Amino acid sequence: MRALRILLIVVVILGGLFVAVDRIAVHFAEGEVADRLKAAENLSSTPDVSINGFPFLTQLAGSELDEVEVGMNDYEAAAGDGEKIRIDDLEARMRGVRFSGDYSSATAASATGTATIAYDELLKAAKSEPTEVAPGITARVVSLADGGNGKITVGVEADVPVLGTQRLSVLSTVRVEGDRVEVRTDSLPQLAGLDLAEESVRRITDFQQAIDDLPGGIRLDKVEAAADGVEISVKGSDVRLAG
Repeated sequence: MRALRILLIVVVILGGLFVAVDRIAVHFAEGEVADRLKAAENLSSTPDVSINGFPFLTQLAGSELDEVEVGMNDYEAAAGDGEKIRIDDLEARMRGVRFSGDYSSATAASATGTATIAYDELLKAAKSEPTEVAPGITARVVSLADGGNGKITVGVEADVPVLGTQRLSVLSTVRVEGDRVEVRTDSLPQLAGLDLAEESVRRITDFQQAIDDLPGGIRLDKVEAAADGVEISVKGSDVRLAG
């Protein structure tokens, strides 16, 4: 019995040491992945990286990690014409992450995630400069806000002869089309009771924002209006983490 107790104590101690070593190893690996991802994506700050699954050392021996979570703040994506767009709180969950023997490259079999584009950032893609919609009448988009039920409220300001500046708002639908976020009004506004050509009005109320070059090659999937901006879902396969 004494020998059995001693054996149990030894097993418990060795188990505790293994767990401690495993956690130290995973902490080191998370830092390495974060540094490589920062370099690969030319990020201004180091992303948050969490390697899930236990034990980590057996995953390491098999050159494949079950799941890796990555978080980035204020990521700048390409927006076309050499412009950039700021994406807040980009969080991605990657599964089946295989890495090379020298750890210089890593690729995830699949990835899903979420991010937010603030309304003031999305507003940059709208017609914020006065644009003629009819002889003598100009209009521009001045604000974007949550319209409820997944819609965006687009605020429009129009300058009308005699009547002066008119302010109105329209509800718009936001959707993903390829690598673009598109905003399209559900019903056309009336300016000073005038029946304007649809094409002319939509040049103001409707707009799109390209979002290219997301980390690792993930792509836009879905988008929905929310309180602080539009919330986008992203997904991808064979997503490159490093290398």
